[in-house]
Amino acid sequence: MMLFGLDENSLRLGAFAGVFVVMALAEWLMPKKKRTQPIARRWLTNWGIIVADAVIIRLVMPILPVAVAFYATSNNWGLLNWLALPDWLAVLVGFIILDFAIWLQHLLSHKIPILWRLHQVHHADRDIDVSTALRFHPIEILLSLFYKMAWILVLGTPAMAVFLFEAILNGAALFNHANVRFSAKLDAVLRLLIVTPDMHRVHHSVIPQETNSNYGFNLSVWDRWFGTYIAQPKKGHEEMTIGLSHYQSDKPSRFSWAMLLPFRNR
Repeated sequence: MMLFGLDENSLRLGAFAGVFVVMALAEWLMPKKKRTQPIARRWLTNWGIIVADAVIIRLVMPILPVAVAFYATSNNWGLLNWLALPDWLAVLVGFIILDFAIWLQHLLSHKIPILWRLHQVHHADRDIDVSTALRFHPIEILLSLFYKMAWILVLGTPAMAVFLFEAILNGAALFNHANVRFSAKLDAVLRLLIVTPDMHRVHHSVIPQETNSNYGFNLSVWDRWFGTYIAQPKKGHEEMTIGLSHYQSDKPSRFSWAMLLPFRNR
C-alpha cells in the first residue's frame, strides 16, 4: 500500500529504525538502571526474535492491517463507515479505540493462562531496554495481528488511522521500554498523556502486583481509568528486579530457550 507517495512498509521501517537508534543512543548517554546481563547476548536474542517474527508473519499472514482497513472502507464495512463521520474525526476515533483495544489485549495476555504462556517470553528478559520492545513470541505476534484486524473490520477504521496507529505504537514501545533517565518533573508531565519509560518499567517488575499493572503501550489514561495504574515500583527503579522471579538466570538471554518457553511446563 502507498501512503504519502511511499510504500507503507518503507515508511514504517524507516520510522522504526530512526526511533530505535535515538533511544539506543539515549540509553548509552543517560541510563536509568544498571544492566544485569551482557548486552551483546541479549540484543542478539531479541533481534533474532524479531527476525523470526518477520519471517513467520510474511509466510503466514501476508496481508497487513492497513490493507484490511482499505478493504473495509471500500466495502463500507464497520461502525465508522456507517456513521459517515468527517475524515479527521474518523481517524481520531479509530486511533483512540485501537489504542484501547491493544491495552485490553495486553491485560488479557496476563489474565488468560494460554496467552500468558506466550507473553512471558517478553517478560522473561532480565533487563529492560529498547531491545525488549522487540521480544514477542511469533505466535503472540500472529494472534495480535488477527486481533487487530478483527477490530479494524468491526470498526471500519480508516487506513490512515491504522497506519498512524501502527507507526506510533511501534515508536511508543521503543520509547517506553528504553532504559533512559528523565527528570521526575518531565516524567510526571509526559505520563499525563503517554506511557513513559519509568511508568512501563514498573510493569516488568518481578513483584506480581506490579507485573499486573501499567498495561498501556501508548496512551496512559486506560490504566488510570480502569484501576491498573501504579506510579512507582516499591523498591525504586534502581533496586527493582526485572523479569520473572522463577527465571532469574542467564537462560532468558538465549534465543532457543526463549522460543521454546511457551511449551515448557514449570
